[in-house]
Amino acid sequence: MALSDSVSAVTAIFRNRPGDFLPFYLLGAAVPAIVRVIPFAAILVGYLYLEATGRLEGLPEQLAGIETTPPDPDASDAEVEAWAEQFVPIVEQFVTLPTIALFLAAVVISLLVLFVLYAVVAAGQLATCAARVRDERGVVAGIAGVRRYGLRFLALFLLEFLLWTIAIATVGILAVIGSIVVAAASPLFAILVAFLAGLVLLAVLAVIRALFAFAPVAVVVDDAGVFASLSKTAGFVRARPIGAAFYYVMSVGTLLAISTVSGVLVLVEIFTLVSLVTIIVVLPVLDALKTALYTQYRGRLTPPASPERSVRAQIRAGIGRGWREMVAFVRETPGTHAAVVALALGSFWVGWELAGPYAEYIDASIDARLEGIIPPAFALELFGNNTMVAITTAFSGVALAIPALASLLFNGVYMGAVSRFEVDPTQLLAFVIPHGVFEIPAIFVASALGIWLGVVSWRAFRGSIDRPTFADALERAFWVLVGVALLLAVAGFVEGFVSPFYFRLFL
Repeated sequence: MALSDSVSAVTAIFRNRPGDFLPFYLLGAAVPAIVRVIPFAAILVGYLYLEATGRLEGLPEQLAGIETTPPDPDASDAEVEAWAEQFVPIVEQFVTLPTIALFLAAVVISLLVLFVLYAVVAAGQLATCAARVRDERGVVAGIAGVRRYGLRFLALFLLEFLLWTIAIATVGILAVIGSIVVAAASPLFAILVAFLAGLVLLAVLAVIRALFAFAPVAVVVDDAGVFASLSKTAGFVRARPIGAAFYYVMSVGTLLAISTVSGVLVLVEIFTLVSLVTIIVVLPVLDALKTALYTQYRGRLTPPASPERSVRAQIRAGIGRGWREMVAFVRETPGTHAAVVALALGSFWVGWELAGPYAEYIDASIDARLEGIIPPAFALELFGNNTMVAITTAFSGVALAIPALASLLFNGVYMGAVSRFEVDPTQLLAFVIPHGVFEIPAIFVASALGIWLGVVSWRAFRGSIDRPTFADALERAFWVLVGVALLLAVAGFVEGFVSPFYFRLFL
């Protein structure tokens, strides 16, 4: 088989049932949303502690004597320092031993859970890829892969992290010693030693990453153990150097391209669109490519046939299916959607009430937030950000719906507080209405989808449903989100080109 066969396999699995391939990558995007439940809980506990100990009493009065508006960018350092010093007494009354301990515990637990979840989800992602390049049901294999390979992936991640740490420490120590020895002769020699040490370190880290890039694939394709996967990876690189080099070049080139595009888009304040494309396209392509290359090396590459329809026809059909799935989901789950709306309104009211005592001291202005926007860039950023919110809210619901509920409640409280701080609520309402009629229902559907997935995952955990049924639910969630993304695309266009400008004609 030629290298082109692996590339064709990647194209085929993207075009043939993408809903049986991409859900695990959307689940990977939702991992931070699952983890942030921990800091949310810490914030709630911290707030209750501060309230119970009376440390929040008198806070509005303290804010009354403070200028909360930051100094102008042209202000002197002394003016900025004087402004910041106003907040020192307020900060000091919040920084106590219990709050510090709570903060540190939240950070440590969040990092540990994040690490474990990424390893487990990565096992599902590569198991999905391995199944699809053999024309098998992808999401079903991914669900099985989480349980079968999760611990081995975690061990691989820990081993790679350990080797990186040892390499950095070793080269760093040798560089410092070498610089001290040669510095006596010439400072220029010390700089040269440091530069060479940096090159050596990059080379060592690149070798480690190259070795570990294919090790997870060997775990899935060959059912190999941790150290056996490294041995099999070395065998693959020796046997197929061109294929391995092709993947390495693609990975590095993609990283450079993403960095370049991100840097350019940041100039026009587009931040999340690249992340969205990376999650939906770049990461799946790279994972599928290395899985296809290794599976081809093992003689098991039998990808599905590409559909006979054109790409344009497929996209049109996919959009239509997404819309139909979303409408059907809303019709089938009226109770869940009613509960979502009630929770959103209730949390909005909570945020409104909590912000009440501070409303006269803190100002928010929609005019200030819209100042200097570039409509096309603004619309793209809104679409990317809102779609990421929808994806993370929906698929984080797999963790028994708790993260989806937490996201819904947090956003409701946040929006309630921001609305209470708004200097001109009528203007804010006029701004929100045109795009809100699309955006708000879309987020409600994503939240309801997260709760629905939570119920389905609980039934799967209890054994009430089998893996194919659970996989069907994940695939359906993918298509529902396609419909949600359509609403958010319209909302982003309206919010970028219409909402900031239309009402000014009547002022």
